Amino acid sequence: MNNSGNEAEKMAATYLQQHGLILLETNYRCRFGEIDLVMRDGSATVFVEVRLRSNTDFGGAGMSITPHKQQKLVRAAEHYLLSHSSTSCRFDAVLMDKVDTHHIEWIRNAFDA
Repeated sequence: MNNSGNEAEKMAATYLQQHGLILLETNYRCRFGEIDLVMRDGSATVFVEVRLRSNTDFGGAGMSITPHKQQKLVRAAEHYLLSHSSTSCRFDAVLMDKVDTHHIEWIRNAFDA
């Protein structure tokens, strides 16, 4: 991942922590894929996809979370949940068009599993 991507993930984690979420893990990797941030919001485990896209010629950051990418995230989340207890979970997205706290869009329940 490039420096901008790393910075975006760190900024997203800080932003979400400032809004009450607890950071559990960064860059969780398994054979099914990678989850940028794993966080806790109350009793829910939150799997967060962070997207930085400054060029919108092919759609914004949200458009880059394709159905195929969603499926990979769900499978990686299922793998994570096998070894971590959780009563509920959701998938959030943090979208940015530049690495700047004023350019963060947080979408809770960005897609269904």
